[in-house]
Amino acid sequence: MGHYRIEIDKTVAVNRDKVFKLFADHKQFGRLLMAPARRIKDSDQADPNGNGSVRLIGVGPVGIREKVTRFEPNEVIEYRLISLTPFRNHRGKIRFSDTSDGGTRIQYTIDYDDILPGTGRLLEFALGTAIKTGINRIPSFA
Repeated sequence: MGHYRIEIDKTVAVNRDKVFKLFADHKQFGRLLMAPARRIKDSDQADPNGNGSVRLIGVGPVGIREKVTRFEPNEVIEYRLISLTPFRNHRGKIRFSDTSDGGTRIQYTIDYDDILPGTGRLLEFALGTAIKTGINRIPSFA
């Protein structure tokens, strides 16, 4: 079993409020990553995508479920995987901050452990590619 960390640090020329909303809304997040996603459990907070909300990424039984564990509007979103997968301790953290030119810095970190040899590197490549591609697409969504 190996431990893996994906770290992505990118800036986009879109204001933080708009960028945060794209990541916070489960359906928009899925569109950004080009994967079907939807909220299957609402948060008890004012924002239904906040703490305690659960999103399903994928279709039916092949989908994964992620639960939002920290939600601070325009600042940070944290989540953890709650589905049975070949990965354990999967946690994601997305930080948002302003850039001096009015854009947004996105710092996206994912930590996880694999339990099947080889799956950790595969997930690292697939997720890293999907997230970077999604971030590059943000201006077309804003």
